[in-house]
Amino acid sequence: MDGPGARADSQEFPLGRPRVNLVAAWWRALPGPAKFRLYMRVSLQGSVLGIVLAMVFVVPGPIPAAGMVLAGVAAVTATEARPEFATWATVSARQWMFRIAAVVLGAVWVLYAVVPALTGAGDTALAGARAVCISTVLLAAFAVIPYVRYKWWILAALALATGVTPSPAPAFVASVSAVTFFGGAFVLGTMLISIWGIRMVDELERAKDVEAELKVVQERLRFARDLHDVVGRGFSAIAVKSELAVALSKAGETGRAAGEMDSVRSLAVESMGQMRALVRGYRDIDLKEEVAGARSLLSAVECALVVEGDPAAVPVRYHEVAAWVVREGTTNIVEHSAATSATLTLGTAGMSLRNNRPHTTLGERSGLRGLAERLEFVGATLETGLDSGEFVLEIHWEKK
Repeated sequence: MDGPGARADSQEFPLGRPRVNLVAAWWRALPGPAKFRLYMRVSLQGSVLGIVLAMVFVVPGPIPAAGMVLAGVAAVTATEARPEFATWATVSARQWMFRIAAVVLGAVWVLYAVVPALTGAGDTALAGARAVCISTVLLAAFAVIPYVRYKWWILAALALATGVTPSPAPAFVASVSAVTFFGGAFVLGTMLISIWGIRMVDELERAKDVEAELKVVQERLRFARDLHDVVGRGFSAIAVKSELAVALSKAGETGRAAGEMDSVRSLAVESMGQMRALVRGYRDIDLKEEVAGARSLLSAVECALVVEGDPAAVPVRYHEVAAWVVREGTTNIVEHSAATSATLTLGTAGMSLRNNRPHTTLGERSGLRGLAERLEFVGATLETGLDSGEFVLEIHWEKK
C-alpha cells in the first residue's frame, strides 16, 4: 500500500522529467546544421519505412513482404553510409556499407523481376513481384541513384526494365514503366534538393566561421599597419643616421659623428615612446566600445546579443577588466558554441554573459584562465558553468 512517503517521493521526482530535460538540453546544444541534418535523416528514413509499409499492406503475402523489408533495410543502410547523413560510421565503414546496400537492392530487384517470369508464376505472384520491383526502384532513388553518374538515364532504364521484366504483357509495360519512372523522378528530385540544402547549410556555417576569423585577422593587420606607420619611420631614420655617424667617424669628423649619435639616441627614445603609446592604446580598451564590438562580432555569426543594464553602472575601477570580460567572453562564444542568442548583464555588483548552445565538452580554456587572473588582481571573482543548457560566465566585483 502506498503511504504518504511514497506520494511525497513521486511528487519530488516526477517520472520521466530528468530524461526529458536531458533530451531537451541535448537538442538545444546541437548546432543548426546538425539539427537540420538530423531532421533530414529522420525524414528520409521515415519515408523509406512509409514506402515499405504501404507496399506490404497493398500487396500482402510473406514472399513480397520479405523482399520489401530487405530492400528497406538496404535503403536505410545506404542512407547511413552517406557523409551528409552519417552519424556513427567511419569513412571506411561507410564505403562498404554503401556498396553492400546497392548490391542488395540490385539483387532484390533481379530476384523478383526474373524468377517469377522464369518459373511461370500466376497473376497474383506476378503482381506481388511487380510491386516489389517498383518499391525497390523507389528506394534506390532515395538511397543510391542520387550519388551516381547518369542518374536520370539509370532511373529511366530501371523504370523500363520494371515494366517489361515481371510480365511481358503489353498492357502492363507502359503503365508500370510510367508509374515507376515518375514516382522515382519525384523521389530522386526530392533527394537532390535535400542534399543540396544540407550542403548549403554546411557552406553557410563555414562562411560564418570564416567571417569571424577574418574579423580577428583584420584587427591584427590594423595593429601591424599602425605599428609600421608609427615606428617604421623612426627606425629608418635611426639606420640612416647610424650609417652617417660611422662614415663621419671613419673620416675623422668625430664631432659631427657624436652629434649624429645624439640624434640617433633621441630618435630611439622617441620611437620607443611612440611604440609604448601604441601598445598602451591597443591594450587599454573601453567598455562601451567592447560592448558595441561584441554585438557586431556576434551578429556576424548570427548570434543576437541582448544587453541588460548600462556600462555606466559598472564601478569605474572595474571598467577595464569588465571590457576584457566582454572581449574574452565574446571570443569564447564564437569559438566554443553554436549560439544563436547571448545576454550580457551589467550591474554595480557584477556582470554576467550567458549564451545558448554551448559545445557539450567545455574543457579548459586558456582565455578564461587568463581572465580569472586579471579579475583576481582587482579583487573580483569569476564563476563559469552550465545552467539550463546555457553556458554562464558570471563576475562578482567584490570577493565573497
